[in-house]
Amino acid sequence: MQIRSYSKSELAQAYAPHLTVHGAVNRLMNWIKYNAPLYQALQQSGYTVNQRLFTVRQVTLIFEYLGEP
Repeated sequence: MQIRSYSKSELAQAYAPHLTVHGAVNRLMNWIKYNAPLYQALQQSGYTVNQRLFTVRQVTLIFEYLGEP
């Protein structure tokens, strides 16, 4: 996958295309929440739970910790 900004739903569906959008977002956010090093790195990059888009840096971190979808 190309490293660029992604909406939460777009990135979540890449990881779980068989789930509904809502289910995929919930799964991705749970993976992030329970991966303490990833969550801490995202927070240091400026991530907040209310943002709708992941920045390029945040996508890079997610790919580093979770692998590419």
